[in-house]
Amino acid sequence: MTTLNVNGKTVNVDADPSTPVLWALRDHLQLTGTKFGCGAALCGACTVHMNGQAIRSCITPISAAAGQKITTIEAMSADKVGKAVEAAWVRHDVAQCGYCQSGQIMSATALLRANKKPTDADIDGAMAGNICRCGTYARIRAAIKDAARSLA
Repeated sequence: MTTLNVNGKTVNVDADPSTPVLWALRDHLQLTGTKFGCGAALCGACTVHMNGQAIRSCITPISAAAGQKITTIEAMSADKVGKAVEAAWVRHDVAQCGYCQSGQIMSATALLRANKKPTDADIDGAMAGNICRCGTYARIRAAIKDAARSLA
């Protein structure tokens, strides 16, 4: 049994300690907003926050997450920065197929918490590990800038 703090709640996960956080969230806790993409931390679909930092949950074992604060897309609307990012995503009509969007939003939120006025280079660096097969990168960048302005 591994005890995790997910979205501000203490939960017990009855799984092997090497189980990736992604599968603990989806299969054990029914938090399905975090998506499986590649399983190798290359696409960003599985991005969640651990202690406020964007991480790839597909390669992070639950043993490494024990005692840490895990935040998923399900909790973003309760967070000031996350709420601003989600609203900007809607205003800029970012999502097409939508599959990568939870990971994109998680990475964008982590960026804006750390950097209130990101440059294009800052955005590109923070979002580089998130792949959008629909190619909405220009709208993602515009939404991040919009969210930053709305938080200023």
